[in-house]
Amino acid sequence: MFVITADQVDSRSRTDIVGSTLARLNDEHAGRLLLPVDRNAGDELQVLTDDAGAALAIVLELTRDGAWSVGLGIGTVRLPLPSETREASGDAFIAAREAVGRAKKSATRFAVEVRADAAEGNGGEWPGATDAEALVNLVLVIRERRTAAGWELYDLVSAGLTQADAAKRLGISAPSASSRARAAAVRPELAAVPALTRLLENVDRTTTRTDPQE
Repeated sequence: MFVITADQVDSRSRTDIVGSTLARLNDEHAGRLLLPVDRNAGDELQVLTDDAGAALAIVLELTRDGAWSVGLGIGTVRLPLPSETREASGDAFIAAREAVGRAKKSATRFAVEVRADAAEGNGGEWPGATDAEALVNLVLVIRERRTAAGWELYDLVSAGLTQADAAKRLGISAPSASSRARAAAVRPELAAVPALTRLLENVDRTTTRTDPQE
């Protein structure tokens, strides 16, 4: 399973955005979450899902404007699940806590950690998680360099519009849209997302045993 622990950056000097962010995430991803996104430890939010695509989408959303340090934990979760995410526990939650700690020291403010009993058989090493972190970080660097104009085009194309239709919506020519798409690396990112989702699914499959409630 996937747990995201996100800590608001400079929360002491900035307006609290935890409430508005978790409300938005619950609205956008409700059908793909195991429990509603929850506030934890004041300026943190926690996400629990078994959907790799949802986990990646939320990571990309939270890291978009630099307002969050985001840790993605992959591992087992104790069953049965409680009614609230902050009451849940298991290896994935421990991994997410470790990941957000590293994310706070990362230039991209993102990290991945895996914890599971299966680690005893491979010395605690998870090459897939290391690969996923490296590749997600590459996407995050691309996104960080994207201009406002590039984001306008990306948002339309990623929502399902063709590049030609997006150009019409933005009131720009097709050649201008093509140039903007290249500069914003729109197509490479959209192609990378399914591949990254499969990579995260593969990592999750190695930790599929769920922990029974003690």
